[in-house]
Amino acid sequence: MGLGVGPKLALDLEGGTQIILTPNLEDGESVTDEQLQQAKEIIRNRIDAAGVVEPEITTEGGDKIIISIPGKNPDETTLQRIKASAKMEFRAVLLAGGPASSSVSPTDEPSDGASDEPADGATETPAPTATPTATPTDGSDLAWVTPQLQEQFDAFSCDQVEDAGTNAAPSDVPLITCDQDRTEKFLLGPVEVEGADISDAQAGLKTTSTGVTTGEWVVNLSFNGAGTEAFSKVTTRLVPLETPRNRFAVVLDGQVVIAPSANDPINDGRAQISGGFTQESAKILADQLKFGALPVGFTVESIDSISATLGTTQLQSGLIAGLIGLLLVFVYSLFQYRLLGTVTIASLIVAGVITYFVVNIMSWREGYRLSLAGVAGLIVAIGFTADSFIVYFERIRDELRDGRGLVGAVEAGWKRALRTVLAAKSVNLLSAVILFVLAVGSVRGFALTLGVTTIIDVIIVILFTHPTLQLLATTRFFSSGHPATGLDPTALGAVYRGRAEFRISKDARRAGASREAERRQTIAERKAAELAAANAGKSSSKPSTGKKEAR
Repeated sequence: MGLGVGPKLALDLEGGTQIILTPNLEDGESVTDEQLQQAKEIIRNRIDAAGVVEPEITTEGGDKIIISIPGKNPDETTLQRIKASAKMEFRAVLLAGGPASSSVSPTDEPSDGASDEPADGATETPAPTATPTATPTDGSDLAWVTPQLQEQFDAFSCDQVEDAGTNAAPSDVPLITCDQDRTEKFLLGPVEVEGADISDAQAGLKTTSTGVTTGEWVVNLSFNGAGTEAFSKVTTRLVPLETPRNRFAVVLDGQVVIAPSANDPINDGRAQISGGFTQESAKILADQLKFGALPVGFTVESIDSISATLGTTQLQSGLIAGLIGLLLVFVYSLFQYRLLGTVTIASLIVAGVITYFVVNIMSWREGYRLSLAGVAGLIVAIGFTADSFIVYFERIRDELRDGRGLVGAVEAGWKRALRTVLAAKSVNLLSAVILFVLAVGSVRGFALTLGVTTIIDVIIVILFTHPTLQLLATTRFFSSGHPATGLDPTALGAVYRGRAEFRISKDARRAGASREAERRQTIAERKAAELAAANAGKSSSKPSTGKKEAR
């Protein structure tokens, strides 16, 4: 995907799409407020996993969820990410066949002595019943396959799977369903491992035993303790069985995603789902499984376009405020540091260009949306970035006051300033990370831009500002201590003596350094100095009480 001409805008600045979901309920059923809140949080987590888009998700009427997302005409993958129940189950395969009729019949005798033949040996067809004639011992036991169930399986067509209610089938009875491509139908045993036992799900490329990537996208699953034990028990049981009963179906929302054969027991709690995934579909499924299944199924009631909650006027106001702040920083830098302030201006311009490209890349590649809160984060970052340069410049001035040459002052000041800059930026970055992890909505956008600009600030100071000052320190103009450089000897309390070195003079200390020292005093230090001076004056004016020596 190529980059656009600018970052994508969030809901408050661009507008977007409003999607209303209603639950799928049987007659007489109702959805609870707890289920709605749970579904709302799951949907929010799924959307946030696709990028910082800052959706607005609310409930209405006690049974509806209203989702507002930026962008017009959401694609099918976005809708799938929002509304899919993502109810995953693991069931053993009892029968498998073509999409219209069964191609495999049960051949093993049911366990516990169950048999399809009457005791006297006569041929007789048992009456259809949904209850097994013998108690099944496990999910692979053919005692589950009653004559009635066999007839239903034979008559089942994969064209019926959408209307068969397979996504709401009970977990303790067999299930007749098809794969997602409608190429194979299955009769599956009861659920043996629940999707709730999945502790993590990640999309990735499939690799061989030698570590070579095949290029096929898969979803890697990790089970919790209970899921690991159950999955190990099931796969161990399936290994010696014949086809198709050695297969284990992964069922998502009532349809089989994949039904691989169990060749070896899986005892480490790690499984892999494959089945023609693309990168996007694999990531969507992984996110759905990671954040859990919706407590109830939902259908899309309506999809409507909505206008921006703030609009371009507020965006322009925010950008103007940022430009004013940037201009004030420029003016202050030139006033305080003379031509040395041009280093600040150049660094801020480079940082701004890099930030723009980083935000643009995040927007078009990672789904980030720039909101007004994000713009505020960028504006705040201007002040934080200027702080780094001020700390560095003041450290250089301190070294010059101590009599160092300009080149030495730049190196010594850098060592001292870097520790301060890194400590300050670490606090900023930690605050941004905490906000991003704990907050929702627009606060996450503010935290993200603040964190990104903090990292860029450190990179600029190390890779641009410091090398630039090293270069300027070797030039004749800056090393001469010209007043326009911001390294004026009189103001700094030092006198230039050639070859980029300074020496301390009594006159300079009395004139420049004393003023600088007085300016840098704290209020407490100034009061203490005034009190000491007052006490000294009293002592000098007090008459002597000693006796004169007799002559």
